[in-house]
Amino acid sequence: MPIHSAQPLQVIPRSGLLAVWTLVAVFVCVLSPAAWGQATTQSTGSFDFNSDGMVFQTLDTNTRIIMRFRIQNWAVFNFSDEGEISSTDLAVRRLRLRFGGHVVDKRLTFNLQVNFSRSDLDYNDTQFPNVIRDAMVFWSFNPNLQVSFGQTKLPGNRQRVVSSGDQFFPDRSIVNGAFNLDRDFGFQGFGRFTVADAIVNVRGAVSSGDGRNQAPISGDGLAYTGRVEVLPFGAFTNGGDYFEGDLLHEAKPKVSLALTLHHNDRMNRTRGELGPALYAPRSADVAYADVLAKWNGWAFYGEWAQRTAKDPVTIDRADTTKARSVFVGHGYMGQLTYNFPWKLGIGARYSVTEGESSIARTNEYVRQEQGSLVGVWFANGHRVRFQIEGGFTRTTDLSKPNPVGIMSYFARLNSEFGI
Repeated sequence: MPIHSAQPLQVIPRSGLLAVWTLVAVFVCVLSPAAWGQATTQSTGSFDFNSDGMVFQTLDTNTRIIMRFRIQNWAVFNFSDEGEISSTDLAVRRLRLRFGGHVVDKRLTFNLQVNFSRSDLDYNDTQFPNVIRDAMVFWSFNPNLQVSFGQTKLPGNRQRVVSSGDQFFPDRSIVNGAFNLDRDFGFQGFGRFTVADAIVNVRGAVSSGDGRNQAPISGDGLAYTGRVEVLPFGAFTNGGDYFEGDLLHEAKPKVSLALTLHHNDRMNRTRGELGPALYAPRSADVAYADVLAKWNGWAFYGEWAQRTAKDPVTIDRADTTKARSVFVGHGYMGQLTYNFPWKLGIGARYSVTEGESSIARTNEYVRQEQGSLVGVWFANGHRVRFQIEGGFTRTTDLSKPNPVGIMSYFARLNSEFGI
């Protein structure tokens, strides 16, 4: 995915700011010790600050709410093939506030997350500040069976489902940028089964197919997602299959193999849940396969992705010179990382995406390659870390008779700070 260049600030409407700050104020007032009748000293509940975050809990423990925040700042410098700086991106990449826990019953949990930075608002595609990221309610029948309703990430490729706060590199790969399913509103289910020493996780979703916090859309097209994960050597330590890098130095080899299938019926955006609006609805299918392996500080992650659609190009009826297409094509990536015992880590990644000939009349009929090296200091695991990354991007316009790749380079300094 191309590195974002610096862009002029878009002002969030007052109504959006008011909604965000009202939400924050309500939580602060409701959760503060004063509102709980000085809960830290009386018998109505308790307040604690630990590795989970700021924890508010009733005396009977049936209600427990955790508040966390995170800040991601980065400085990106893009260079042309001649070595000149072509663009810069000095920005708050992410600024988020998150609440989670259980209410009334330990089986009834929730996840609420709002964002404040421009890059998180999806403003360019939707033309409104989309502050809501997660608003999900879960019911767990038991530790191995759960259903949920609301808005959150679809069970797509692993790198997308892994939190951006738990990535080894400052950003996800260009394969994720081109094919990920992102967030959507609907119903989801999760089941875990054990076969001998192996673990099988099954996830499914039925959702709107139009992305997060969308206005009502005519028609009845929905999206259907299914994912299966097989862990042949048992569970990773402390859920290590859903954070990048082997920070915990697995004593024995651990592996997870996964396959995801997704069908979006009559979708309205170029990448399904993401991207600008199409001029006419289209249906598309996405397939992912990914593999993760960890052992003794080493971690390998690889994925393959493909999106297909019949008649992917749509034309603006008011101006037939304008076309927008479902991005159809394939991509693959691989990354290898190593965590030293003394809070340092190094990694290398190579990624490729390529559009199919059916979108030859659009500017997305390109092949893109990206490679990079990264060094990381984990000051407090993934919660507080600092990264330096350098790499290249080669973009080839496949519509030309003799396509030649155009090289560019980037350097990125990234910090992650939160609880």
